[in-house]
Amino acid sequence: MAKYRLVLLRHGEGAWTKENRFCSWVDQKLSSDGIKEAQNCGKHLKALGFEFDLVFTSVLSRSIQTAWLILQEMGQEWVPIRSSWRLNERHYGALIGLNRAEMALNHGEEQVKIWRRSYDVTPPPITESHPYYEEIYNDRRYKCSDVSQDHLPKAESLKDVLDRLLPYWNEKIVPELRSGKMILISAHGNSSRALLKHVEGISDEDIINVTLPTGVPILIELDEDLHPLGPHQFLGDQEAIQAAIKKVEDQGKVKSAEK
Repeated sequence: MAKYRLVLLRHGEGAWTKENRFCSWVDQKLSSDGIKEAQNCGKHLKALGFEFDLVFTSVLSRSIQTAWLILQEMGQEWVPIRSSWRLNERHYGALIGLNRAEMALNHGEEQVKIWRRSYDVTPPPITESHPYYEEIYNDRRYKCSDVSQDHLPKAESLKDVLDRLLPYWNEKIVPELRSGKMILISAHGNSSRALLKHVEGISDEDIINVTLPTGVPILIELDEDLHPLGPHQFLGDQEAIQAAIKKVEDQGKVKSAEK
């Protein structure tokens, strides 16, 4: 019997996800398909009888919008939401805005997989000449964060994501879990992967093969010491979920016509 349970998910499809671009810290709303994914996620969680007491999101719109839509579908709009940059997507540095398939064509699929999925490889850092630098670092949401702008990352490996996420997990989320609250975390592909790595003790080598589709809720069940009772569970039609996982994995491959 699980002592604690929480639901984690990667937000619904974003506008740049559809365009197969590294979105990272550029603020994007959900695509029309992403809105449907979030709504369907809410319908499914409601059908399964989930009742949330607290929701955590990043400060990026696609994460927050997903949470809103889920709660609306569940009739739980009143549930409090807390947002932190520490749940943001991984900062992809100079890769932000670039097309993954084109990068695979130019640099090779294996290099793109390493940039996207490896644990401790950091992409080239963003510089002030980058077309999205000003948009990110002049954004008011980061003037309200718990670190100064000078200490915000310019590029991150998955290890870096875990390092900045762990204090928030331990200091903000875990106490709420231990108090008995049922928690939903609406995050991103890499912040969710980092959290799963920590909670489930996934090795540095194996985390490269963990892929999360958009808009699919993940149930995590923990014992009293916050150790997992088993592997995380994707909730929903398993065949459709596997197809969605393959779709994400194929984003980093050269398109067939280009091979």
